[in-house]
Amino acid sequence: MPTDPKALAYLAAGFGAGMTIIGGGYGIGRLAAAAMDGIARQPNAAGDIRGAMIVAAGLIEGVTFFSLIVTILLAIK
Repeated sequence: MPTDPKALAYLAAGFGAGMTIIGGGYGIGRLAAAAMDGIARQPNAAGDIRGAMIVAAGLIEGVTFFSLIVTILLAIK
């Protein structure tokens, strides 16, 4: 069992980064599935759905990237 605070910080940062990537991947996967379902139901609205999906995916990726930066900063603090 590591008792060094720096080792625990690295462990927590690794766990946080892993959870961040899993959450971001899950969110984008659900977003894409819902968009594909919407396009299948209304093919003539594909352009609007695709645009909204790209914006939402960008927001999810932005939050994921911010979370990764925070975990790295906490690890090297």
